[in-house]
Amino acid sequence: MVAPRLCEEDMIHLTNITRQHGTHILFKDASFQITAGSRSGLVGPNGAGKSTIFRLITGEENLDGGEISCNKKTVIGYFSQEVGEMSGRSALAEVMAASARTMQLGDEIKAMEAAMCEPMEDDALAALLEKYGDAQEEFEHRGGYDLENRAQAVLTGLGIGPEDYQRPVESFSGGWKMRIALAKILTINPDVLLLDEPTNHLDVESIVWLESWLTTEFTGAVVMTSHDREFMNRLVTRIVEVGNGTITTYGGNYDFYLREREVRREQLLASHRRQQEMLAKEEDFIARFAARASHAAQVQSRVKKLEKIERIEIPAEQKVIKFEFPEPPRSGDDVAKVGQLAKIWPVDDGADKSVFGGVSGLIRRGEKVAVVGVNGAGKSTFLKCLAGQTEPTSGTMTIGANVNLGYFSQHSMELLDPKKSVFETVQDAMPMASIGVIRNLCAAFLFQGDDVDKRIDRLSGGEKSRLVLAMLLAKPINFLVLDEPTNHLDIQSREVLLEALKNFAGTVILVSHDRHFLRSLVNRVFEIDHGEMIPYEGNYEYYLQKSGHENY
Repeated sequence: MVAPRLCEEDMIHLTNITRQHGTHILFKDASFQITAGSRSGLVGPNGAGKSTIFRLITGEENLDGGEISCNKKTVIGYFSQEVGEMSGRSALAEVMAASARTMQLGDEIKAMEAAMCEPMEDDALAALLEKYGDAQEEFEHRGGYDLENRAQAVLTGLGIGPEDYQRPVESFSGGWKMRIALAKILTINPDVLLLDEPTNHLDVESIVWLESWLTTEFTGAVVMTSHDREFMNRLVTRIVEVGNGTITTYGGNYDFYLREREVRREQLLASHRRQQEMLAKEEDFIARFAARASHAAQVQSRVKKLEKIERIEIPAEQKVIKFEFPEPPRSGDDVAKVGQLAKIWPVDDGADKSVFGGVSGLIRRGEKVAVVGVNGAGKSTFLKCLAGQTEPTSGTMTIGANVNLGYFSQHSMELLDPKKSVFETVQDAMPMASIGVIRNLCAAFLFQGDDVDKRIDRLSGGEKSRLVLAMLLAKPINFLVLDEPTNHLDIQSREVLLEALKNFAGTVILVSHDRHFLRSLVNRVFEIDHGEMIPYEGNYEYYLQKSGHENY
């Protein structure tokens, strides 16, 4: 996250921009514009340069060629995954501190109002009034008159309620600090909002709130990256694709982009095929008649014609890798049964905290079950109990006959051997597999080329998370317990995982905030609400209708 930067023209213009990292050219002579109030989704494979575009706009990186220009008064807010240090303030004060310029203007306006009450020369008063008018205009443009109310509303919408406004910011976990960082950027009320994966640490309730806020409250322009397909579809009206050394725009949402990209590629392939046929004919003519004096003029004419033709190039296609589960051993019909399950966590002040109680339900073979509920309802704790990662405080839990359970959570990465490579770690999980199968599985989770030789202790948190998921999918498991399996996966990898789970012959129970994933996969829903578990005997759409959450 960085402070907003002021720039120079009505819209932000990126004109003939070129940027390369070392010898790798991200894009060359590429152009696009960010118009007032537009909603753009930035897409492209990892390493294509999406985050680089954000940093170029904010001035964190410099261009190798071209120009970026925008109006001097334009306020730009940039949310990235780099939170930075937060300490010494309450959550609310931290959010408001991001609007330092707005608060400074408020102080200056008060000081000028006080000065106007004092006698002064006419020229000095005129100068003061002009300065006062400019300050008021900028203060209003930045939303200064409702700054605190806006900060409170944004914090609450992102799941940090009034009871936590005054909590020291350093007492929040990393995921909650990300929410505070996002609240800071939204509260600035910028003209252009750059959002790099804003939903990564949000639950469904907060994602739905953010969608609504961006749709109904925010009037500025938005440019965002997101691995949440549904979030992207609901918000953007234009896709900006970064890849193959250029930037291409598509009018429409993400689903439209996928269809249109395929149409454009087919048209390009057809044009390329026709050009190749034409070139082959011309080159054949030249080869046949080059030695004949009677055809010399014609040959030279065709040689010059070929030299002027701009060759159609087919960009490299992003490799799509499909992963299939091995056929799992058949389990009994009743995979897991819980009765009056309860869990109480001890807390620091000695007062135990009840997570849930009286939870009962049956999971049957072949079902794909989603566990849903508001933040803090106990979804992850319920999965931990089911997977044997923590003991329930009371109640019964029975795992059925011939059930081989595999559990995934964001904390599973702590069990990895830091001295082993990615390849060795996956090989340990599937010792009988060939090198090709292991590499294919690694690639499905974004470990390609030399990445498979990276040591675990050099991987980021997201890379470790993806590796644990890959290892889990390599085992002969017939009951998958998955807590947020799509975190840190891009849209392509989520689709790989989704297809694999849809074709999985075993049983799945999962917690996820990816609504597209849930809509496409689950055929049953358990909602944990005020400690009770309510089963919905239908898919995710059925649950939304019956529970009154149609706007999800």
